[in-house]
Amino acid sequence: MVITRSPSAEPGTRLGRLSGATTPGAFVVLWSSAFIAGVIGLGAAPPLLLTLCRFALAGVLLAVAALAVRAPWPRGKALGHVVVAGLLLQAVQFGAFYTAMSLGVTGAMAALVQGLHPVLTAILAVPLLGERVSLRQWAGFALGALGVVLAVVEKLSSAGPALLLCVGGLLGLSLGTLYQKRFCADMDLRSGQAVQLLASVPVIGVLALTVESPHVSAWGPFTAAVAWLALVNSIGAFSLLYLMLRRSQASRASSLFFLTPSVTAVMAWVILDQPLSPLIVLGLVVSGSGVALATRSRPAGSAAPARS
Repeated sequence: MVITRSPSAEPGTRLGRLSGATTPGAFVVLWSSAFIAGVIGLGAAPPLLLTLCRFALAGVLLAVAALAVRAPWPRGKALGHVVVAGLLLQAVQFGAFYTAMSLGVTGAMAALVQGLHPVLTAILAVPLLGERVSLRQWAGFALGALGVVLAVVEKLSSAGPALLLCVGGLLGLSLGTLYQKRFCADMDLRSGQAVQLLASVPVIGVLALTVESPHVSAWGPFTAAVAWLALVNSIGAFSLLYLMLRRSQASRASSLFFLTPSVTAVMAWVILDQPLSPLIVLGLVVSGSGVALATRSRPAGSAAPARS
């Protein structure tokens, strides 16, 4: 169950190096945009209905693409692993985050909690994946976390109890990332993601029917939000995340999440006309410095990190 890649796109080639250099920035922008699209979508429909439609659309599109190119599908034990990773990364993460946002947590606040993902992932990756985190990486994580807090500290007092849902979403993201790295690293990105998304549909569907009243108050914003979340985030951003997990440590790839709170805040300023304070700008600079420190390449000749 290994995805076929063109030799020209391998990490050692010129195209591979260009791809490796541009992927992190593209990922941060695409992932951060999910919070903006989420705010727009939640203004038109309940959170679980929005999440359900996102998963269904992206899952069907990926399944059709996988069938069209005859991509290999996960089977047996591999199928079970793909489903578990998908439920954590999709159903738990987004069901919790979007429900919290519908209860008053701002997109920037949700991004703040999610921005702590690198620290939790690094802590868990040591015993679960056998990864070694250097002092330089820990310093980068600390700097990134400081930048995250600076970016949204002004809104901490308005979080409320719904912040606990964000913590649940954070756990889904971190545990799902580690599970994906450990058990699903070689899954085909088309069929594997289709399975993950479609496996989450009945779970979110049952919850949507039992804990909320599904309805759409504005079809235009709702349709646009679902389309963006499905195509750009569920397919685009997750594909980039999985590619980065194949190429590097889980802790190193996850460090990019330090940037999402500040980038989300900038997007909210431009698109939603939400104010951009000096603290947000400072947070962007500090968290960016943390990412640079945590992801800086090792000097030539240094030992590679341990792997499981």
